[in-house]
Amino acid sequence: MNLVTILHAGMATGTVLLFATIGEILTERSGILNLGVEGMMLLGAMAGFSASLATGNVWLGVLAAVLAGGALSLAHGLVTIHFQADQVVSGLALTFLGTGLALVFGEGLTGQNPPLLPDLTIPLLGQIPFIGPSFFADFNVLVYVGYLLIPATWYYIYKTRPGMHLRAIGEKPEAADTVGVNVYRLRYLYVFAGGCLAGLAGATITLGVSPGWYSAQTTSGQGWIAIGLVIFAQWDPVRAAVGSYLFGALRRGILDLQGPATLLGFVNPLYINSNWGFFLKMTPYLLTIIALILGARAAKKKRLGAPAALGVPYIRGERGL
Repeated sequence: MNLVTILHAGMATGTVLLFATIGEILTERSGILNLGVEGMMLLGAMAGFSASLATGNVWLGVLAAVLAGGALSLAHGLVTIHFQADQVVSGLALTFLGTGLALVFGEGLTGQNPPLLPDLTIPLLGQIPFIGPSFFADFNVLVYVGYLLIPATWYYIYKTRPGMHLRAIGEKPEAADTVGVNVYRLRYLYVFAGGCLAGLAGATITLGVSPGWYSAQTTSGQGWIAIGLVIFAQWDPVRAAVGSYLFGALRRGILDLQGPATLLGFVNPLYINSNWGFFLKMTPYLLTIIALILGARAAKKKRLGAPAALGVPYIRGERGL
């Protein structure tokens, strides 16, 4: 088990969760709960793979994935913002819809070889011992996009006027409406932005991290993990990044533990009994549940919970309670 290898894999696979989690943070910050992240990711994964294969241009594939996730999210926005439907039910339906569309339109894609995202090493930083190979060498370009997205999203949410409007429509939409903020338009915008990032997360899988189209197993529940990480992160993008990368590294570490040797070169007793593999694969998800419990308790103590209007339809003219 090599620590550099684990960290390198953690940054790569964690980027998938990072995009999906930050997208969901933006959506939920606006007051809309979207449980359809898994469906949007899967549709984006398929659309990106298919478009890259059809056009021979990986960047058109990435664009197709982003637009596919965003377009699907608008269906959720229409149902929940315009028609004030139950957001939980709509989100679950969106997962089924996205999964179904991906499986239908992804028929026959397995085994194809489209252009993939190029790998890149950052000059100078990539040559730093241990740090370079772990964080700045031989990553697909979207990993570095993820690095930039973290501070950019944090700054946007907490230090800009549009970010203030985002927080306002998620906390007190009626007050925001009173001062001229268009609650409906902004909620549509952030639902769409969340869908676009979920689609980008899907493309990161099929065109970068784990190239290939594997139907329903492509996302492997990572959309649901992202929703959980939003709670763990207390709706903060920096905490979301920590959770995403840790989960990615943990998944790789668990995989290496199933090999015949450990970090020190001794025989791994877990390798002798292959039945342990099933329990080891459960460990990251178990730790995610524990992290959610601890995160929720911390949020309660600090009074830093979910946006006050999360999941509550806004109807202009009705006073908030």
